[in-house]
This record gives sequence, structure tokens and C-alpha cells, in this order.
Amino acid sequence: MKKINIADITLKKLSEDREVALLFREKTAIAACADNLGADAIELAPIKNLREDTIIYKTIAQKVQNAVLAIPVGFTAEDVAAAWDCIKEAKQPRLQVELPTSTVQMEYIYHLKSDKMLAKIGELVKAAKALCGDVEFSALDATRADINFLIAAAKEAVANGAGIITLCDDAGVSLPEEIAALVETVEEAVSVPVYVQVSDRISMAVASAFASIRVGAAGLKCAMAGKDILLSGEISDAMSACSAQLDAEINLNNTKIHASIDDMLASINHESYETQASVSEKKKILLDADSTIAQIAQAASVLGYDLSDVDCGNVQKALIQICEKKDTVGAKELEALIASSAMQAPSTYHLKSYTTSSSNVTGSMSQVTLVCNDESICGVSTGDGPIDSAFRAIEQCIGYHYELDDFQVQSVTEGKEALGSALVRLRNNGKLYSGNGISTDIVAASIRAYINALNKIVFEEE
Repeated sequence: MKKINIADITLKKLSEDREVALLFREKTAIAACADNLGADAIELAPIKNLREDTIIYKTIAQKVQNAVLAIPVGFTAEDVAAAWDCIKEAKQPRLQVELPTSTVQMEYIYHLKSDKMLAKIGELVKAAKALCGDVEFSALDATRADINFLIAAAKEAVANGAGIITLCDDAGVSLPEEIAALVETVEEAVSVPVYVQVSDRISMAVASAFASIRVGAAGLKCAMAGKDILLSGEISDAMSACSAQLDAEINLNNTKIHASIDDMLASINHESYETQASVSEKKKILLDADSTIAQIAQAASVLGYDLSDVDCGNVQKALIQICEKKDTVGAKELEALIASSAMQAPSTYHLKSYTTSSSNVTGSMSQVTLVCNDESICGVSTGDGPIDSAFRAIEQCIGYHYELDDFQVQSVTEGKEALGSALVRLRNNGKLYSGNGISTDIVAASIRAYINALNKIVFEEE
């Protein structure tokens, strides 16, 4: 029975489809789910923010145990090197050269004629092959390409080291027999496996996948969620029912695929930014003056913190003081205690001054001046509101971007002169750092909370 390779492209599809970017933990959760379900390859989204994506992708590369980890290489030799740096530590890395083969996309997106595009395909595949033994060429919009050029592009890619050719139906209007004919033609022209990425725009993704398998396609691209794409759950169910007729099989675990995907989708619900399971667990957090260090460490772990014994001890002391005024402490109060008591670090960065402007007709702009080693550092940035622009200005000062995992604001006292408390959680290399700031000015409280968390990161790195 022929083995059909399954490449999971969920990270790519959600990156394309969603207006809100996926968080660090969501990307790692998607990759882990695909790996556990038996996907033969997991494909990462193209690099957008080099510093941030490099950290995230290196973390994923270390955690993926069974599947090939693939990443698009971009359009230049520098892009190829950056992509390789992200996944080179993976057990089975793969570099992907993704370029259009239809005239409309070549000329209107990349502004290249067919001969220039052919040369670019060869150049990028060769550069990728010099770094990685496993290279794939994806012919984007292949169903609208001139067949002679498509074959020439596939041959050029193979000649320069590509070990897989993928045909993509980006338009999504081809019938199953048309895609099968295209696969058969390209397969006869090259000596490497041919994969296919079909569309479900006209609700024929499974039929197109089956038609391609019948004529020799060696692999399919599918996603656990996304628009107009072959879904993992659907192809798994279909293959489970029709495997004998096709004389083909896949590795996806049909027994647990739907439950696992449902759990994964719950974890990327941007309305709450929390998994349903974690919300449930947080509701169970209830500590009092008699809580042990082990119980505090367990509760902190539910919130996402990995505290040392010393940090747990400091939190326990603060908890006992709080419990003199109230009987119990829940998840929110515990998080505030962690922010103010755990991993207290010397202040590498101090807030000197800030200025911000905002209105309902223009964007917000902030200027933040920090002091580090008696040297003033100034950053200026725009953003979606004064707090966002202030955080971006701080990033300008330090020259680095940290993922903002959580941001909370609440009133400490009552009245128009009330003190505001801000809680900021930053993520660095997969670890959470929280900072707390208090002021009658909520922007100032937010900036101080960010700097407090930043100083903890700097202290631990040093």
C-alpha cells in the first residue's frame, strides 16, 4: 500500500487568514498538535518579523520530535540564510522555495518575466541546497501556469537540488480531473516526488486529493483549520473509509484527530487569548495563609510561570501579608503578587520621562526616555493608542522586541484621583516575566510595569 505524505500547513493558513497575529504559545501549540497527530511535515509561515520569528521558530524546531520542519526561504540569498538559521537545529529541517509559475502572478506580484523567474528559481534552490539537504520547490498558482513553463520550472528546480515538487491550486477553481492531469504531466517530467496543495473553494478538496493520488501524487498539503483548504480531519476520515480502494494510506491518527484539533482551536481563541482548559484551571486557584510553597509553585505554573524556590518563598511571604486583610487569594491577585515579589531585579533601565499624544482623528505618538548606565536613551514611535505607542518607543530604546503576552489595568483606590495598577507580562525564549507599575497616570503605570518586566529579563540574561 502506497504511503502518502501529509504536510501540515496550519501555521501558514492561519497566518494568512487571521487579522490578529498568533501568539507564541499558540504557534507552538499548533506545531505540537500536528506533530502528535502524525503529520509527516510541519510548515512554518514565512518570516515577517525576523527577530521575533527567529526566537519562535527556533523554539518550535527544538520541540518538534517526529515531523520534518519546513520553512519558506523568501526571495533573496539573505532570506535563505535567515530561514535556515530558524530551523537548522530541527531534527529534520527542510527549506522551501515558493515562487509563482503563472504569468499573472509572476508579472504583477514579482514583476518578472518567465526567463527571469526561471533563473530566480534555480538561484534560490541552489542557495537552499548549499545549506540544507532537503529542499522543496512549490509552484504557486500552478493550475493557471503555462504547462511548458511549469515543466521547465520543475526541471530547473530539480537540476539545482530540489527533492520535492509541489503544485498549488491557488485559484481554487480547477476540477479534480484537471488537477490530476497536471500532476501526471509534471510527474512524468521529473524524477522526484510530486506533492499537491488543493483548494476547497468549490468544495472539491477531497475529490481533488483522491484524483491526484490515483495518478501518483506522493504527498498532500492540508491544515487543521483555515479557509478554502483541504482539512486534516476531512482527509483523515476520507482515507480511513477509502484507503483500500486507493491502495494508499496516511499516518494521521484518525482516532484522536478531531478531539485534538478541537482542543487546539480552543487554544487560539483570540476573544479571550486563553485556552478553555487554562481558564477552567485558573478558576480553581485559591490560596490562603496556610498554602505551602509547593501549592504556590503549582498555581504559578498554571498561570505560566516557572518560579524558583526563592521566588516561591518571596511570593509566600507576600501572600501571608495579604491574607491578614483577606482570607483567600485568587488567580489575578496571585499574578500581581508574582509581578511585585518574584525575581526582583536591579533596575538596569529607569524611566526618565515620557511624552505622548493621542486623538480620535490621528494615530498616537509617544517619546520615551530611559536611563541606562547613566546614559539617556530616547525612543519615538507611533501606535494604536498611547500605551501601544509608548511600548513601541521603549522597544526603540532597547533595540529589541519582546512578545507582550498579557496586559492588565485595574484601579487600586477609588475616586477621580484613583491609583491605577498595570500588570505587564513579557515572553522571552518561552519564559514569562511579569512587571507591575502603579501611578495616578495609567500610561505612566503601564510604562513602569513594562520596564519592571524588562529589567527582570535583562537581569536573568546577564
